[in-house]
Amino acid sequence: MAFCTKYMENLMQRVVANHPAEPEFHQAVKEVLLCMEPVAQKNPKFVDAGIFERIVEPERIIIFRVSWVDDTGKVQVNRGFRVQFNSAIGPYKGGLRFHPSVNLGVIKFLGFEQIFKNSLTGLPMGGGKGGSDFDPKGKSDNEIMRFCQSFMTELAKHIGQDTDVPAGDIGVGAREIGYMYGQYKRLRNEFTGVLTGKGLTYGGSLVRKEATGYGCCYFTAEMLKTRNDSFENKTVVISGSGNVAIYAAEKAMALGAKVVAMSDSNGYIHDPEGIDIDLMKQIKEVDRKRIYEYVKVRTAATYTEGCRGIWQIPCDIALPCATQNELHGEDAKVLIENGIKAVAEGANMPCTPEAVDLFLSHKILFGPGKAANAGGVATSGLEMSQNSMRYNWSFEEVDAKLQDIMKDIHASARRAATEYGDADNYVLGANIAGFLKVADAMYMQGVAY
Repeated sequence: MAFCTKYMENLMQRVVANHPAEPEFHQAVKEVLLCMEPVAQKNPKFVDAGIFERIVEPERIIIFRVSWVDDTGKVQVNRGFRVQFNSAIGPYKGGLRFHPSVNLGVIKFLGFEQIFKNSLTGLPMGGGKGGSDFDPKGKSDNEIMRFCQSFMTELAKHIGQDTDVPAGDIGVGAREIGYMYGQYKRLRNEFTGVLTGKGLTYGGSLVRKEATGYGCCYFTAEMLKTRNDSFENKTVVISGSGNVAIYAAEKAMALGAKVVAMSDSNGYIHDPEGIDIDLMKQIKEVDRKRIYEYVKVRTAATYTEGCRGIWQIPCDIALPCATQNELHGEDAKVLIENGIKAVAEGANMPCTPEAVDLFLSHKILFGPGKAANAGGVATSGLEMSQNSMRYNWSFEEVDAKLQDIMKDIHASARRAATEYGDADNYVLGANIAGFLKVADAMYMQGVAY
């Protein structure tokens, strides 16, 4: 897909020139700007006020050194990042990712996506993201604690419940959030809702762990309804085996589907009889082991080294829930040939542009990440609300609110897509619906903002 107007094309060229060697960020910006051309034509005031130029530039970028001591007494050094991208509609909100692949371009892409995702939830949250190239795998609890404490010692200077509220992401779960929250509390001498994804004993919310996976299925179910269809008796393939994938699998099964494949960074398992979700939770959440352990118990299942082959398995619904750009054009062609009905992104930008174009051109229901995986940050927003009230809702209450939010996101995206001429294009609809709320806020707050 190419730009139709010189204005958007020139803006994209400036982004590439100003942010060199950051392909993930370029990819995320281009996807949004390609959807913005009709918006710019319909709303010339946004062009005059420089909204498009401003929204692609982070408000603030923080890069810092993280020094910590490993169990052998050796000093280790990592880099920490926090990109505070846009606060037009609320405090910056977005996760922290600890993974060797983390760099500034990846964090910018995630923070940029977060602007629109948070806007779609309807909650007052701006967009931000952060993390480090630290790898928690193979580290002891004490090493992870020391790293988290060092990381938070610097990050604490830049965050707060009314300024910036980080959460977890890849490599950052309840353990890491706990260590960081303890250090923040020690440094600031205050007990506030500055982090989400906290433990239930100190301000966390029920459903937070399940929220992204559950929300992805709720959004997919809404897409299927537009074609008088559902999860019932469908075969589902899910990449990944972290919180998002596990709880997407759990919810898909609860909605009547059979999940037959999951993966981790080493390879994937295929269980034609249906994934044993309790066994998967034991392996990944309790034992913290690799996914190949699954076939030692379930002898009818097979394990294959490498992740890409998972999309060769025939299925009705595909939920890529691992990482960015994991599902390529060739994979999309195979899924289409095998009769795929719906694809929803549980991860951030897991489908390449070529794959997305193929799904859209073949009229496959496609839920982009900024809409389909917004359940996690939506429930983080609900955790922030509970912290402010010094109150807790029940599991059922939070889950009901999550379902309502995901239904509203679907309705908003479909409404915007219909208004701009392509009702089934959720990429177009999600980008436009998410943008308009932020753009209106930026416009009303003036150019100085």
